[in-house]
Amino acid sequence: MEIELAKLLKRSNDKVQAVLNVVLESSYFYAVDDYDLFLFLRRHRREFTDFFKIFYGWELIVDSKCARVYKADWYNRAITQANRALFHFSKRDECLAFMMLLEFFEQQLEENGMTIEDKENLRFHFGDLLDYSHNRFQELFPEQEQRYSQEYLRSKIWKLVMPELEKHRFLTKIKPPEDLYTTGSDLIYEAMPALYHYNGTALARMIPELITGTEAEELSDA
Repeated sequence: MEIELAKLLKRSNDKVQAVLNVVLESSYFYAVDDYDLFLFLRRHRREFTDFFKIFYGWELIVDSKCARVYKADWYNRAITQANRALFHFSKRDECLAFMMLLEFFEQQLEENGMTIEDKENLRFHFGDLLDYSHNRFQELFPEQEQRYSQEYLRSKIWKLVMPELEKHRFLTKIKPPEDLYTTGSDLIYEAMPALYHYNGTALARMIPELITGTEAEELSDA
C-alpha cells in the first residue's frame, strides 16, 4: 500500500514531522500557533488525514483556525479514565458549567454577529459569564437558590473549571495592562476556536439527565 504522506515526507521532511508533532502535543493546534505550518497542514490535509486513518484509526479535523485528531477508542485498558490526559469533568456541576459556557459562547457570537471565519476571536468579561451561569443554575435548581449563589459558583465551580479550560486551550486569559487593577469579574478571556468544535445545543440535551443523575456523570473529549 502506497502512503501519500511518505512521498510528501521525502520532499518536506521537516514540515511533515513538525505537523505530526504539533498536532499530538496538545488537544488543539491553532493557526495562530504557527501560521505557516498550519497552512502546510491545510494544503496537504488529504495526506495527513489518510495517514492518521490508516495507521491509527483517528479522524483528523481541520477548519480555518484549528486542527485536532479525534481518537474514538482507547486501546490500553490498563490506563483508567482517571489517569488519561484528557479533557473531562467528572462532577455534575462542572459538566453543567461547561455546557453553560458553550451556551454563553453561542449567544455572544449571535449577539456580536461573529463566526469562525472572523479574523478575531470572541472576547468576554468573566463577570458576564458568571451572571449567565448564575441565571441558568437558578433556572435549573429553583429549590436550591441559596446554594447556587454567585459566590458559590465563583469559588466552588468556576474556580475549578476555568483552569482546566485554560489548560486545554479552550480559553485564554487576557493579561490586563500593568497599571490597571482588575477584579475577578473584570477579567477578560478570549474564546479559542476549539469551542466551535462543540455543539452547545446538542450537549444541552444532556442537562435533564445530569440534573437527575449522580455526581459521577461525566463529560469527556477523547
